[in-house]
Amino acid sequence: MSPVNIEKYVGRKAEIIYQDSKGNFTKRRVSVYSVRDGQVRVLDWGKKSFRTLKEERILSALPFVGRTG
Repeated sequence: MSPVNIEKYVGRKAEIIYQDSKGNFTKRRVSVYSVRDGQVRVLDWGKKSFRTLKEERILSALPFVGRTG
């Protein structure tokens, strides 16, 4: 389980800190679309594509207000 309640960001923009499978940390601006079975479906504004992230690897999330892209 993630230390962050990412479900509260469904339908909203958030800035997250994410640790990938290699242990690298990234800060991402995303729109959260769904959370299901430990998988988080987001639109990653930096990569300009949809991503499926593992909920357990999201270390931090804050509301994002501002321009994306």
